[in-house]
Amino acid sequence: MAEPFRRRADGIDLIVRLTPKSAADALEGVEMAADGRCHVKARVRAVPEKGAANSALEKLVAKALGVPSSSVTVVAGGTARLKTLRITGDPAELARRASDLGAP
Repeated sequence: MAEPFRRRADGIDLIVRLTPKSAADALEGVEMAADGRCHVKARVRAVPEKGAANSALEKLVAKALGVPSSSVTVVAGGTARLKTLRITGDPAELARRASDLGAP
C-alpha cells in the first residue's frame, strides 16, 4: 500500500481526511481513495468553525507522532475534508512514525 505522506527535507507532508463533530478524537488508520492515493482517516470532536477542527487535528496528529504541536500545521485544504499537514522534524523518524499510524 502507498504511504499517506511525502518526505520533505525538513519533515513530511501528511495527507489526512478529517471528519469533524465526531464523538471522540481519533486517528483511524490509513485508507485508499478511489483515485489510488492514501490518506489517514481522522475524527475530532471540534466543529469546523473558525479553524477549531483544524487546530484539534494538529494537536491530535502531534500527540500521535510524538512531536510538539507547534511542529504540525495545516498547509492545504483548510476548509476541505482532505487536508495536507506539514510536520517538521527528522524526515526518516517522522516517516517511520507515520507508517505506524496505519498499523492495526
